[in-house]
Amino acid sequence: MKHLVAVLSEPREGHDAEYDKYYETLHLDEVLASTGWLSAQRFVLSDEAGAKCPLPYLALYEVEANDPATIIPTMDATRAQRQQSGSLNRRTAGVWVFSPTGPVHRNPSE
Repeated sequence: MKHLVAVLSEPREGHDAEYDKYYETLHLDEVLASTGWLSAQRFVLSDEAGAKCPLPYLALYEVEANDPATIIPTMDATRAQRQQSGSLNRRTAGVWVFSPTGPVHRNPSE
């Protein structure tokens, strides 16, 4: 079953360029290689309505797993296989695993 892992994060103050370079040229690919996850992509908050989004950057990972309770432990267990960066504000970052509640709906005109 496919699940989505959402990671909200931000750079430490004054480390924006290092943070962006780390994520785009190293981190996403290392996470995929070390965990076996399927895909990864970063996003930056560009608009919002309702509750305020707590952090501006989202990394979204697609994961195949029978048991979603194994996803975060897999991420943690493989951490030593990835380079870490001091540019990431670890105090404010968070990780959430989302599992499907039903089938994918597609636009019939596409």
